[in-house]
Amino acid sequence: MKKKNSIDIIEKQKYTKETFIVQILITIAALFFIAPIGIIINYSFKTKKELYLNSPLALAESFNVNNYITAFKKLNLLVTFGNTVFYTAVSVAALVVLCGAAAWAIARCKGKFFKFAYVYFVVGILIPYQALFLPIYIIGYKLALTNTRIGIILMYVATGMSFGVFIMTSFMSTIPVELEEAARIDGCSLYRTYFSIVMPLLKPAMATLTIMLTFQIWNDYLMASLFVSGKKLKTLTVAMQSLFSQQASDYTTALAAIVISILPLAILFICLQKYFIKGMTVGAVKG
Repeated sequence: MKKKNSIDIIEKQKYTKETFIVQILITIAALFFIAPIGIIINYSFKTKKELYLNSPLALAESFNVNNYITAFKKLNLLVTFGNTVFYTAVSVAALVVLCGAAAWAIARCKGKFFKFAYVYFVVGILIPYQALFLPIYIIGYKLALTNTRIGIILMYVATGMSFGVFIMTSFMSTIPVELEEAARIDGCSLYRTYFSIVMPLLKPAMATLTIMLTFQIWNDYLMASLFVSGKKLKTLTVAMQSLFSQQASDYTTALAAIVISILPLAILFICLQKYFIKGMTVGAVKG
């Protein structure tokens, strides 16, 4: 008994030391990630004089909100922020529904066509979307979709399908087929089976896909600048580019705009964090 107790004590001490070291390393890594965000928030309250004359790590002398007021006016935030929210919300909602349905068909149907479709989507991930700029723009121009809201939304949906189908298909394998078979025996149609049985079980995967696609679309600059040129259709990231020129750059206003653009993403991640962790681990949903 004494030997067992001593072994348990040694294992607990070892576990405590290892845990302590891991916690230190995680804390250091977290500080490296948090530091840039803290610097951006600090700089967003600085005046131009403080930005250029004071130390880069010095705190703002006062709680100055003039940068945020200037960003609101210069970037026309009511329009650009609203456009960004609209494009992102509609595109992500369409992608989640389409990718979920496509992944369900691929996972449940064993025909050669569906296997080819899965390989087709996976290959699409390997092609950088920057290489597709020219053909996408040519097609959009010929269909009169450039500089339109529907055009930029369809562009985001088209470029996001490959990754979405890949994520949803890998998660679909964890959903038991018996639930769908029981639903069919009870008389559920194909559509009701998907929307009432399958889709609720896909919440972790949908949350993961929603967060990843929202980050990508919200922060996109290249595709938005390619498809949109009208002032009333610009996104926040495209509008921020106007703050930088060869003659002068308004860094303090840009940093204030960055802080504003970060807030919706932070709120979204906090709300979906629980499902996001489950989706990343592709965990147990059979219960």
